[in-house]
Amino acid sequence: MMAPFCSPLAFLGLVLALAGCGKPGRSQPGAHPLPPSPLIAKCEPGQPGGRFVIGSSASPNTFNPLFATNGASDAIVRLLFASLVNVNMATQEPGPGLAESWSVAPDQKTWTFKLRPGVRWSDGHPLTADDVVFTWNDVMYNPDLNRLTFELFRIGGRNFAVTNLDDLTVRVVTPDVFAPFIEFFGIVPILPRHTLEDAVKGKVFPMAYGIKTPPDRIVGCGPYRLKEVRPGQFTLIERNPEYWVADRQGRRLPYFDEVQFTVASGPAGDARLFLEGKSDVFEIVRPENFAQFQQAAAGGRFQIVDLGAGAERDFLWFNQNTGADAAGKPIVNPAKLKWFRSRKFRQAVSCAIDRDRIVREAYGGRAQAIYGFLSAENPRWNNPGIPRYSYDPGRARTLLAEAGMQARPADGVVVDAEGVPVEIEFNSNTGNPLRARASLMIQDDLRKLGLKAMHVPVDFRTLVTKINYSFDYEGALMGLGGGGGDPASQINVLRSSEDLHQWFPFQKTPSTPWEARIDALMDAQMRTLDFAARKKDFDEVQAILAEELPMIYTIAPAACSAIRAGVGNLRPSPLSPYRLTWNLEELYYTRK
Repeated sequence: MMAPFCSPLAFLGLVLALAGCGKPGRSQPGAHPLPPSPLIAKCEPGQPGGRFVIGSSASPNTFNPLFATNGASDAIVRLLFASLVNVNMATQEPGPGLAESWSVAPDQKTWTFKLRPGVRWSDGHPLTADDVVFTWNDVMYNPDLNRLTFELFRIGGRNFAVTNLDDLTVRVVTPDVFAPFIEFFGIVPILPRHTLEDAVKGKVFPMAYGIKTPPDRIVGCGPYRLKEVRPGQFTLIERNPEYWVADRQGRRLPYFDEVQFTVASGPAGDARLFLEGKSDVFEIVRPENFAQFQQAAAGGRFQIVDLGAGAERDFLWFNQNTGADAAGKPIVNPAKLKWFRSRKFRQAVSCAIDRDRIVREAYGGRAQAIYGFLSAENPRWNNPGIPRYSYDPGRARTLLAEAGMQARPADGVVVDAEGVPVEIEFNSNTGNPLRARASLMIQDDLRKLGLKAMHVPVDFRTLVTKINYSFDYEGALMGLGGGGGDPASQINVLRSSEDLHQWFPFQKTPSTPWEARIDALMDAQMRTLDFAARKKDFDEVQAILAEELPMIYTIAPAACSAIRAGVGNLRPSPLSPYRLTWNLEELYYTRK
């Protein structure tokens, strides 16, 4: 869910830097020694050298972490900056980063971070607690600058209190217990006060670290630093000589000398770039492209990495909105609303859907049938004991009968207790051929049961308007992806008052007892640091969702990636958009 600032000169110097462009004439100062206690990577020692090329569908539009909201910018920014905490995406465990340790007081609200001594920014300037305080108090808690995640780091309208106790000690006091504190607060990129303070004071921070800023004026503390930018062509980054991570042999990371992000033109240009051997990794191979990549991999130039079920999942839901439009007309036809709000009806629909057929015939086996909110892709939080309403037409008919619905003997059409034929229209977005095939199969499955289902594809923008603004629809088949590993990242879907509570968003009060229970459980798990207690609460949330089925999950497309042969230290993770390169600083060429 979350994705997520030239020179200590005067303000005029900053403005001139922002106006500059072109290839820099950077001097190459000798790096300072590694910090006395560098972070020791848990990877196998590798060999340094080489350039790693990544294809991109667009050029970055900023190198400022606060505004790197598009994929092309984020892919680069994540390598230029670092955070207090590193999260191992393969194990889902947080570990030391710029902070070598941290502790929390018995009140579970007072956190103390001990920064790693000797860490320096890419320009050689020491990194201190002042940088952490600046990042939070001057930038993250500035509502004029941070409009995306400002409220995420507030409780009851109050900020976290961030102070420095000394040069290497930061204290953070939260207004209440905040369960995902380490995973959320800890992963925010830390910004250099000495280069960006004037930009904040001069109210030009949104322009700082732009694509026209000379690369040597963009100061970070990540594994790489900016070297050259040619919009529409490529962005080149090089090893940060001040990086504070080493392998267990004492060799400073990263291993690759340079990483180049090459812009590919045209539809699917980044895939074409990879298949032509002009880039070294392709993170997301869609099921519809798998056969093409598999055939090309036979030559041995690259390998396909299969990660099993991914974090993206498709689901069918029905509009349960009990509200009325501006004219006072019910948003959903009252007869249909009664069906959609019936748990037995939703369970029957789930039992009518042949997920295995969808996997086999629509996705060519490159998907997995799913029945719950989480699955094996998130082992830390998944509840494997949820109830399953899997394909069983006989059980579906029984459940319909329990919901007051029976098939007419004359034509087999299912009618409700008032004799109204059960007719349903559901939408999916155009431009997704696999989802379109799945929708037609679901339509077919429901018709076999006697339900008059009609799949109506619409363009993506229209569909988003329907489900998020006008609410003028009956049902939809769509997908959600990512969301992070922690339950807190799913609150905007699960809490009844939130925007992505798709079946009935923005509720003033929970419309059902089970939604009220989920609200209470999600609130409870946010207010304890006890993992077992949080897991117990979230297990119950998953069980309620699997029983009530407001979202009838269908399939999770397989997570598959491709990378050139001979790259070491791969630790793939389906939970990251950078499935193979989330630990890019550890990757190396095993052969030249």
